[in-house]
Amino acid sequence: MTMAAAQGKLSPEAIDNEVISNGSAKDYLDPPPAPLVDAGELGKWSLYRAVIAEFTATLLFVYVAVATVVGHKRQTDAQACSGAGVLGIAWAFGGMIAVLVYCTAGISGGHINPAVTFGLLLARKVTLPRAFLYIVAQCVGAICGAALVRAVHGGHHYALYGGGANELAPGYSRTAGLIAEIAGTFVLVYTVFSATDPKRIARDPHVPVLAPLLIGFAVLMAHLATIPVTGTGINPARSFGAAVVYNNKKAWDDQWIFWVGPFLGAAVAMVYHQYILRNSSIFRSN
Repeated sequence: MTMAAAQGKLSPEAIDNEVISNGSAKDYLDPPPAPLVDAGELGKWSLYRAVIAEFTATLLFVYVAVATVVGHKRQTDAQACSGAGVLGIAWAFGGMIAVLVYCTAGISGGHINPAVTFGLLLARKVTLPRAFLYIVAQCVGAICGAALVRAVHGGHHYALYGGGANELAPGYSRTAGLIAEIAGTFVLVYTVFSATDPKRIARDPHVPVLAPLLIGFAVLMAHLATIPVTGTGINPARSFGAAVVYNNKKAWDDQWIFWVGPFLGAAVAMVYHQYILRNSSIFRSN
């Protein structure tokens, strides 16, 4: 170690250089950026296993989450205290994401959300074909999950209580809805980048264990903030799946908000984390 390091006078950037040059236990290795297209990846079973995992996880997520929404709306005023309520809905979404991220992170990365996949694609964490297959699997899984809710609750009650579809709440402009979706998705994707940062994982071994919980809490908090405005999308697959099965004009009229907002929020979160917070960090590759 140099004299400056011994005296504790190094900047964070210099400490990174010191760590790398001396091979400290705090050293970390960022994987090289993913290529835009990896032809070899398309022939591997691991890719399709990951796609199946994304489909299944999104199906389960949308089923539990949308069933909670429809079940809550189905409560009468006299039963309201026994219903889930807004807080219960937020917990259902956040809790289910935490569980499913924990279950699928080692297989597919546990995206379960096209906005998360899009943000990771922009950061070159995944290839374009993988991102495309993930998003298709997520959307199809969401449709199946919403259809399962309809089958359980019956077509009449499913339609009567909104089908769990995202719509702009009365009194809010589309600009307000778009901003709410951008902000909510920013919180989520920023948390994903922070919780899966290889530098933090190398220095704090507990981070990977906590990542599903942290991501779940981000989803929960985003729901508490945006349910009154848009019903909370922050996941285009969830919004799309519910809209397809519910098939209501209002849900389709507002559908663009639940794609544009989350994708913009994911892009801003990626730029903030990768190019502002991590811009001075030392990256290594083979």
